[in-house]
Amino acid sequence: MVSKKAEKAIFTTGKRKKAVARARFREGKGVVKVNKKPLSLMANEIIRLKMQEPLILTGDAWKKYNISVNVKGGGMMGQAEAVRQAIAKGLAQLLGKATKDMFMEYDRNLLVYDPRRTEPHKPPHSSWGPRRYKQRSKR
Repeated sequence: MVSKKAEKAIFTTGKRKKAVARARFREGKGVVKVNKKPLSLMANEIIRLKMQEPLILTGDAWKKYNISVNVKGGGMMGQAEAVRQAIAKGLAQLLGKATKDMFMEYDRNLLVYDPRRTEPHKPPHSSWGPRRYKQRSKR
């Protein structure tokens, strides 16, 4: 019976609004997949570049790892930012403090969760929005 060498994997999560991304880093050849599709085949260029941002910032250091990301919930841009955060957290963990400091200096949201949410609409006039009130006349 051949014993298989235990693979060392690092798991990270990234969140943005309702979107949650879970990333797995394993040693490999630098393949990045999002929901089992290669990142290079993503249709929307802006979203693809948003996801690649931490990879571009680190140069070629990330190419020693295969990155597999599962993302669900939220909209397209929220998912892209969740993936971006999950990848950045994993790279900061793998590549050390210098990478983490670089990410914090470039954009804090690469590593830190953003708790902002939309304000709920208020009951009597919920179609108006959260803060709109009826206009009053002075005379």
